[in-house]
Amino acid sequence: MAHRRAVLRAGAAAGAALLGLPARAAPLVLHDALGRRVEIAAPPQRIVTIFSSNTELVAALGLVDRIVGVEDYTRFPPEVLHLPKVGGRLGFSADAVVAQRPDLVIVTPARQAAHQLVAPMERIGVPVLVLLSRTLDEVIGNLRLVAQAAGVPGRGEALAGQLQARLARVQARVAARPAPSLLMLTGRLGNGMLLTARADSYTGEAMLRAGGRLALAGPLAQVSPEAALAADPDVLLFAGSGPDLQDLVRQPGWRDMRAVRGGRAATVARSEFLIPGPRTFDGIEKLAQWLHPA
Repeated sequence: MAHRRAVLRAGAAAGAALLGLPARAAPLVLHDALGRRVEIAAPPQRIVTIFSSNTELVAALGLVDRIVGVEDYTRFPPEVLHLPKVGGRLGFSADAVVAQRPDLVIVTPARQAAHQLVAPMERIGVPVLVLLSRTLDEVIGNLRLVAQAAGVPGRGEALAGQLQARLARVQARVAARPAPSLLMLTGRLGNGMLLTARADSYTGEAMLRAGGRLALAGPLAQVSPEAALAADPDVLLFAGSGPDLQDLVRQPGWRDMRAVRGGRAATVARSEFLIPGPRTFDGIEKLAQWLHPA
């Protein structure tokens, strides 16, 4: 084990030297979303990102060339589509991750990913950052944390500042406007239940920041069609395709919803409201513009 750690650290230091990056005199120590102590010997050059959100964070910092492995359902940016896949909906393979010779793994605790990968990586000395994205502040904080881990803290601060400034401009724009009630559907289950954006999520916060209020403010993501119809929102948002939305609103009950009758049923991009990252702020700006046109 000690030999494996030494090899990984030596490789990271050599990579930094080849790229003209400053080697760290001492390991960088960070704490991730779970409060874990994460020690990084040198700026990582081979990063495995588990889940699209973490891939997008690294790419947004201009480090897409350092990504060497992703999970099966990552589709953005296009530069990562050819990269090796290390698992997905059915689970994650520690062996597949190790095969990419990473010097950093970034993971989110969903679909057992953290459970399946953190301990094996720790045993062989590969640092793992676990990130959570429950709020927009956490999304921005994740950019800063990843930038620190990668040895480019200035990029993280700059991008975080830009996102905060954009959010402040939206807030100033919608502050004095009446807030319409919003219901966002994020999926339809085979048993007839609907998935909706919850209040205690970054998606729900994004809807509020865009100048709306939640028609359903409960803690459950799954609701019945009857509950959605009873909420009768001013605006119905559908995270999916236009044809799927039209199929829904043509059904009995839905076509009588206030939002549908008033022509205020619209699609939003899943990439902007269901993948926590810089594109979420694009979605907030677009939604604010649509809800509150100048």
